[in-house]
Amino acid sequence: MTGLRAPVDLRHALATLDPLPGELVRVAEELPARYGVSAHYARWAGAPAAPPTGPGPAVLFDRVRPDHGPTRAVLMGLYGTRRRAAGLLGATPTELPHRLLDAVAAPRPPVPAPDPARWPRRRLPTDLTALPVPVLTDEDAGPYLTLGAVLATDPDTGVRNLSVHRMCVQGPDTLTIWMVPGRDLELAHRAALRRGVPLPVAIHLGLGPAVLLSSCCPTSLVPPEVDELAVAGALGGRPVELLPCATVDAEFVAHAEYVIEGELLAEHAPESRHGAVATPEFLGYQGRAHPSLPLIRVTAITARESPILQAVSGPGHEQSVLLGFGMEAAVLDLLRRRGTPARAAHCHTAGGGQLMVVLQWPAKRDPADDAAVRAAGEAVLDAFRMAKLVLCVDEDVDVESDQDLWWAMVTRFQADQDLRVLPDREGFPLDPSQHTGYSRSLSADGRTAKAVFDCTVPYAQRDRFRRPRFTEPSRPAPRRPAAPLPR
Repeated sequence: MTGLRAPVDLRHALATLDPLPGELVRVAEELPARYGVSAHYARWAGAPAAPPTGPGPAVLFDRVRPDHGPTRAVLMGLYGTRRRAAGLLGATPTELPHRLLDAVAAPRPPVPAPDPARWPRRRLPTDLTALPVPVLTDEDAGPYLTLGAVLATDPDTGVRNLSVHRMCVQGPDTLTIWMVPGRDLELAHRAALRRGVPLPVAIHLGLGPAVLLSSCCPTSLVPPEVDELAVAGALGGRPVELLPCATVDAEFVAHAEYVIEGELLAEHAPESRHGAVATPEFLGYQGRAHPSLPLIRVTAITARESPILQAVSGPGHEQSVLLGFGMEAAVLDLLRRRGTPARAAHCHTAGGGQLMVVLQWPAKRDPADDAAVRAAGEAVLDAFRMAKLVLCVDEDVDVESDQDLWWAMVTRFQADQDLRVLPDREGFPLDPSQHTGYSRSLSADGRTAKAVFDCTVPYAQRDRFRRPRFTEPSRPAPRRPAAPLPR
């Protein structure tokens, strides 16, 4: 990874896309933040968003109008395709999980910004309702920060954590936040509560690719004792620069477009507040309501000149892409530690980058590899709660091609012998089929039947499944000039 450098900030990333045909669309028309941005973007969101839709360009809306206040820019879809997301970091989709593993193994810690003047900022009014925060549907609880990266330091361990959370605007200086129980930010919040103090936080909107991608990695890949910003430094090829917050005892990433400083409080929003309803989720269904959520009291909002607010559509390719690459790296790490390394892992966007895992295997060396492939698929399902389906394919199948995956399923799979079902396992409640009302075989809601689809060719029959390759025409040998005739 030495010498590899990703775009240092969001603006640099957009500048790399600008000259590439079809990668960045600019919308000059003024649109309302409430419904206007999401309705315009829907055609490019990609599944699991409702059709008609398909993965498309990054879309920069130059003039988005909040309920009050000036129009400002909003970006959606920067990571809307796997190829573009990986390309921003100088990699292919297959290479990027391996780059993440290298970054976790050799992190580069963040540093205080050596030249703060390089990152000029101005203080905005402390009024979240004046920001162009999109509202996706009329069922939404309100405006959601859908790509807010929260940086906080655990008061017990002193380790920083950067993680993306959805936060609902409750008022000019108040947000509610959903934290997955047992994850790093929730643990840091608990540690602060035990001390009787709020947890200082810096919420970032608009970060460089290396930082944002690192913030989306699962705990199984980046454990609590590892700083996500150090992983981002290694992934991006340079240390992440930090600056001190003005109103709370916390730091923020210097290149962020917006920084919302605040305190994560002990108080929760009452059930009558907006926290009781949700917004569409990344699997394509309406999110679950959480009637009482922790509150963040905002103490300051700062921004770069002409800032860009980055958001993500709940259902769609982009969130699935962001979640998928870290999951792939974690899967590859698990298989490597088991002694059964796969060539590639692809967490398909149809499963939200989590529920459907494609494993590509190297050529089998002996009959024992038939069982080893299936056992490895089961190990992935056991190790990752959210993984529901594992599809195993050979090295001649393109894991990035849906057509090739379906072809392998049709021609290299027999359900009576190549399907392995693991019943009633811990799952993921946002999948509505993981419900006792759907399947009586489940012992509780949020549990699921998992499956391995072995679409690899049996070792003994490998000669029967060779894919023909088109023959390149032979090139005629270059003609030598004729020798001169003797005089």
